[in-house]
Parts: sequence; C-alpha cells; structure tokens
Amino acid sequence: MISLGGSRIAPSSGGVDYEFIKSFEKLIKKHSDTKFVVVTGGGSTAREYISALRNLHEGNKKESLAGIAITRFHASLLARIFGKIANSPETIPRNMKRVKDLLEKNQVVFCGALRWAEKRTTDGTSAEISAYLKCPFINITNIKGLYTANPFTNKSAKFIKKITWKKFHEIAEKIKFKAGQHFVLDQDASVTIMKKRVPTYIVGSLSDVDKIVSGKKGFRGTLISG
Repeated sequence: MISLGGSRIAPSSGGVDYEFIKSFEKLIKKHSDTKFVVVTGGGSTAREYISALRNLHEGNKKESLAGIAITRFHASLLARIFGKIANSPETIPRNMKRVKDLLEKNQVVFCGALRWAEKRTTDGTSAEISAYLKCPFINITNIKGLYTANPFTNKSAKFIKKITWKKFHEIAEKIKFKAGQHFVLDQDASVTIMKKRVPTYIVGSLSDVDKIVSGKKGFRGTLISG
C-alpha cells in the first residue's frame, strides 16, 4: 500500500514531475511479482482550489470535495501513464471492495479519496486500505521522513528514525484538521495505523521504497510500529 503525496506528482513549483513519475513506474515494474495499491494525494493543485473556495466562504465540505476531485484526477493520470499493468482511468475505485477486486486483475491499482466523510484524508484512506488488505503502508512524501518540526522552516528540526504508533498519534492529533492540510502523515491515518497496528513507513526517496519492498535493510525514512 503506497500513499503518493500530491507534492510528488505536481510540486508546488508548478507542473507535473514527469521524471519522478517515470521513475516510479520503473520501480513498480521492477517488482512485477508484487501487487500495489497507490492512493494519490491532491498536493498543491488541490490546495489552490481549496484556497479559492475558502476565500469564497463555501464551507469545509465543498473544500474537501474539491480536494477529492483532484486526488481522483491524479489517480486517473497515473493509470493512463502506467497502462496495461494498472486499472483503467475509467475504473478509479470509490470503495475498498472495488480496490480489492481490481487488484486481482492488475499489478497496480490507482485511486484517490474513496468517499467524502468528516475529516477524511487520503492518508486516512491509505491507512484504511492497508488495514483492510493486511499489508504494510508506505507513505511517499517530499521530505526524508518524520521530523520533530518542519525541516523547511526550522533548521534545528531533528529527524526521527523510528517511533511507536502511540507516540506518533500524540504528535499527529495536536495538528488541527483542515481541508488540504500538509503533514507527512496526518491524524486521520494515525488513528487507524495505531488501532490496526499497521507497519508504516514514511520516505522521500524511491530508492528507499525499493529497499522496503525488497526486504533490504538501510532505508533512510521513518518506521512507525509497536
């Protein structure tokens, strides 16, 4: 189970990161004996539309629905690029049973947010699918892993190599929810991975994803476990 942050698909600098997407495709094809579910985030693209609705005072639900639409668009984009090994762009799933059914026929299934629910996020969706399929959860973001503070704005932020589900949840739940929020793995996901005891990795590099999937040691991200 991979949660692919929207920041990796369409960085805030603008445009689509074609080089990253092609590298990601190469990684998935390398592990042809492994099946993947990839939940795509909305990233800066979603936040632009959410911000517009927020400025128009349209309400949190409309903001969230706009974000959901972008996550599904990103899923269909990657499904088109990956072609035969993936579900078709017309079959982006909207429930976990559909994800499981599509996984029987495809090496990789792309989806965005499955449905709207209060304070639901794509991180939370990814965690729920991981628990449902009983598989590890890898979150690919735009930084190395979990830090004690935002490393982009705080030079004294320290990297956290390993943390328990409980301690991670204590960090995540302090962050107030808002549509389009930006955190390495949010409070919606933290509840599920703690309750369901889902082994969770936060990484920023595809080479580290490769090590995790291959069962090799030495990945440079953060492991959240018991």
